[in-house]
This record gives sequence, C-alpha cells and structure tokens, in this order.
Amino acid sequence: MSIDIGIADDKRQAIAEGLSRLLADTYTLYLKTHNYHWNVTGPMFNTLHLMFEQQYIELSTAVDVIAERIRALGYPAPGSYAQYAKLTVIKEGSGVPTAEEMIRDLARDQEAVTRTARSIFPVADEAADEPTADLLTQRMQIHEKTAWMLRSMAA
Repeated sequence: MSIDIGIADDKRQAIAEGLSRLLADTYTLYLKTHNYHWNVTGPMFNTLHLMFEQQYIELSTAVDVIAERIRALGYPAPGSYAQYAKLTVIKEGSGVPTAEEMIRDLARDQEAVTRTARSIFPVADEAADEPTADLLTQRMQIHEKTAWMLRSMAA
C-alpha cells in the first residue's frame, strides 16, 4: 500500500535515513554501555555498575522507538551489526578501559548521539514531521542530560 501521511516520499526517505543513523548510534552506544556495565571495576564499581545499567536499559527502549518511527515512515529499519557499523559515528571499544576512561568515553558518545539527532531536525522541520521532531527532542534531552551527569563524575 502507498503511504499518504502528508509527507512527500523524498522527505520521508531523508528522515528515515537520518533516523537509521540515529538508530545505529543508539544501538552501538547501548552495546558499549552494556559492556562497560559488565566490566567496570574499582572503587566506583557499584555506582557505575548501576548507572550504566540504567543507561543501557533506557537505550534499549530507545532503539525500539526509533526503529518503529522508521517503519511508520515506510522504510525498513537497519538491524544488523554490519549495517550499524556503516551508519554509526560511535567507535567500538576495545579492551577494558579504566572506570574513568569509561565515563569519559560514554560522555563523548552521548554527545555524539545528540549531534546525530540534531542533524535530522532540518529535514523533519521542513517536512512538518512533528512526530519525528518530538522523538528527536526527547532523545536529545536524554543524551544531553546523561552526558552532563557523566562529565560531572569525571570532573
């Protein structure tokens, strides 16, 4: 069936492509955060273990919301590691960094996801795609706050 939601096909495609990048960033950050949750050590173990758990649970929910928005726009959501690797700006971690390196790394990555979300706004605004704009606003608010909290721990 054709899609007639008041957004031109080319705009829907551009928005879906942007959201696919956001999905890839979010999923990659989810994996990294979950990895850090498992592998954090040191005097801040309990605090960071719990904080990282809250963060990866939130990211897990977010990937579903983002993917479903892509589908609502009429496009397939990427769902493989290979696709995410091509789309994400988040660098995969190697080894087991120190707790402080984890904090700094995740703060930078939260900021990167914010930038990806912000980059989608112009086409969503131009298309009067309020649901996507709302999703982007919510994602940016969460990522900016999380980055702030992580930066505060690293101070």
